[in-house]
Amino acid sequence: MKQGRIDEAVLALLYFGRHEGSRMSSEVRTWKTFDWDVMDRLYKNGLISNPVNKNKAVAFTEDGLKEAERLFRELFEASEPDDE
Repeated sequence: MKQGRIDEAVLALLYFGRHEGSRMSSEVRTWKTFDWDVMDRLYKNGLISNPVNKNKAVAFTEDGLKEAERLFRELFEASEPDDE
C-alpha cells in the first residue's frame, strides 16, 4: 500500500475523532494517536498543525478539515443501495 493511501485513511480517521477546540478558539482539533511519520507528512502537506508539541491533539487547517471530511465520506459512509 502506498504512503498516500495510508495518509488519506489516517486523515479520514482523524476527522472521525474531531472535536471543538477551547471556548476561545474556533479550531477543530483531533487526537494525535497515529504513526508519527504519517502525522509529520500530513503537517508538511498543510493539513494539520505541527504534531510535535506537548498537546494531546492537533488542529486541522481549513484545507485539511475539508479534505478530511471528503475522505471520511468517501471511505467510510455507506453508499445508497442501487434501485433495482
